[in-house]
Amino acid sequence: MNSKHIQFLIALAIVIAMPLFMRSGSLASEVLIYALAAMGCNLLLGYTGLLSFGQGIFFGLGSYTLGIMLTRLPIPMPVALLAAVVVGGIGAAIVGWVAIRQRGTYFVMLTLAFAQMFYFVAYSAADLTGGDNGLMDIPRKSLTIAGHTIVPLDTPWQYYTFVAVLFLIVFWMLRTVCDSIFGRTLLAVRDNEERAAAVGYNLRMLKLQAFVISGAVTGLAGALHALMTGIAPLSNAEYHTSEMILVMTVIGGTGNLLASLLGAAFYVLLGDWLSTLWPRWLLLLGLVLIVVSLAMQGGLWGLCQKLWLKVRGKKAVDDESATESKGGHA
Repeated sequence: MNSKHIQFLIALAIVIAMPLFMRSGSLASEVLIYALAAMGCNLLLGYTGLLSFGQGIFFGLGSYTLGIMLTRLPIPMPVALLAAVVVGGIGAAIVGWVAIRQRGTYFVMLTLAFAQMFYFVAYSAADLTGGDNGLMDIPRKSLTIAGHTIVPLDTPWQYYTFVAVLFLIVFWMLRTVCDSIFGRTLLAVRDNEERAAAVGYNLRMLKLQAFVISGAVTGLAGALHALMTGIAPLSNAEYHTSEMILVMTVIGGTGNLLASLLGAAFYVLLGDWLSTLWPRWLLLLGLVLIVVSLAMQGGLWGLCQKLWLKVRGKKAVDDESATESKGGHA
């Protein structure tokens, strides 16, 4: 069994275990939704080496696309979700086409500039986006065929099941992408752009493709979030959303998709718990993130790997000692 199957089984186990240990279906759904967004960000940062502050654009596009279609057009919810994926990918293609022409700090500034532009466009276009109030009363109807309910979405846990299935499908697809020749080429671009260009790879096309995939996945996350809350708020398109997705990605660990799930769970659950302790819980969260950043350079996934290696090393030493002990008695 290769690492792809092992990580999928771990993700499946986490998805199954969350309803057993969590009382809120909405909070569990939020973990998986932000894990989707973090995986999209990880494809850029961890696999391509692109630090983007524009993920909130694609998250907001997904939210607005689904909200507009379900509140103003008589179309089924799955079609609206698919449209959110497409629009997220198109938005990423536009942002990426411009941003990848620069590197380093200038690339980061371009993505940040696009994020600010999108926020003010969404704020100004009140007739389309609802402005500061956002799009309200987004319906969440169950999936039906010929009048028969196939997938009920009435309760929070029913919706969690729907999100969990989509999460596992996207996780498997992204793992397939990362393990492909394309994914390994992205790693080559991340590690040494000059050498990858010298070999003959089209760096701009590779980065643009990574941007489109990332935007499509993040657009799906934004649509699922709007469907869960029943609102597509302006906050989904602001800079804080991009920052939050990026923090989840770094805290979990870059270069590993399963780490994105750990980072999202850590951020969402810790934030929810701290908010019950003190109204200014963001200050506490900031302190925790500082400690995590200083103590765990590889993120939560890196910490898990270190602990696993220590356990294996200790077990190997114990086995060797036992073998020598048996040999001495013989």
